[in-house]
Amino acid sequence: MKGMARDEIREERIEMDIIVDAYGPEEQAMGWYSYLEETLGFPFNAECIDERTFSPLRVGEEVEVLEMAAEEDCENEMFVLVRRGGGEELAVPLAMLEPIDGDDETQESVEDWHYWVKRGYRFE
Repeated sequence: MKGMARDEIREERIEMDIIVDAYGPEEQAMGWYSYLEETLGFPFNAECIDERTFSPLRVGEEVEVLEMAAEEDCENEMFVLVRRGGGEELAVPLAMLEPIDGDDETQESVEDWHYWVKRGYRFE
């Protein structure tokens, strides 16, 4: 797979805790959504580590991550609601962000999602 070596511990956590009993892409997405909503310690500060053409965030920009975006926005990718320096709030892909001051559980959860994305996994 692309970009990242296989991590058996992370694979087991994803299989057994996140997408367990998920039959189809919608249930996998909701498994991820629930996992992230429960484990991310909102709010936390994060740095943009990747740019997307549809997002105004730039690499190195710091934002405050407030909460998960609406469930319907996370059917294909996990999005979070962030506040930029000027107070503007917008939803951005979690894959674009790296926690700066999140607790250990937040850090691990974001790393789990980054792993999923970098391995090229999709909701199937």
